[in-house]
Amino acid sequence: MNYRKLLLYLFVIVIIISLVAVVYCNWAVNKAAEGKLFRQVKEVPFNKVGLLLGTSKFLEGGRANLYYQYRIQAALELYKAGKVQYIIVSGDNSREDYNEPELMRNDLVQGGIDSNHIVLDYAGFRTFDSIVRLREIFGQSKVTIISQQFHNERALYIASKEGITAVAYNAKDVTTAAGFKTRLRERLARVKVFVDYLTNKQPKYLGPKIIIP
Repeated sequence: MNYRKLLLYLFVIVIIISLVAVVYCNWAVNKAAEGKLFRQVKEVPFNKVGLLLGTSKFLEGGRANLYYQYRIQAALELYKAGKVQYIIVSGDNSREDYNEPELMRNDLVQGGIDSNHIVLDYAGFRTFDSIVRLREIFGQSKVTIISQQFHNERALYIASKEGITAVAYNAKDVTTAAGFKTRLRERLARVKVFVDYLTNKQPKYLGPKIIIP
């Protein structure tokens, strides 16, 4: 076997293994979310705490991010229906000029939520960090996760690994080309979750515990 054939065989093997990994990880994440996803507010069971997963309010060029808008809307629906009492807003605040939790809190307050019922998690750099910190920092073992369905599915898988009893309320999804690109990235993000657990990945930052009344 010459060198070129060997490289070709190795390349094919890597491609096959990668495809199998993507398919398996996607199946496992979907399986973990079965029976835990809700689309109608009236069907969502009560949990003291809702976890609103952060995203940027604006896209490049200053355009509104529909994922953000729909998540805010979903959180308002849950709170006003009495399905959650407190909302933890978990997002990225890695730079002084970028603060997802503050922006989301402001919009939730404008939407009618009492600011005393909103708790900020400034170190939710990734979904993995947000879920682990929910337990380790905020002391919660039950939660209603708020995001789009594809994101909720991954968050529910992580919650199951962390021993958290969780359900999720699906915010309205985005069906444009941007939505297609996001789903493509989601497939790789699901593989990354498995890599995180295989390598014993830890959140970027934990810090002191925060008590929710």
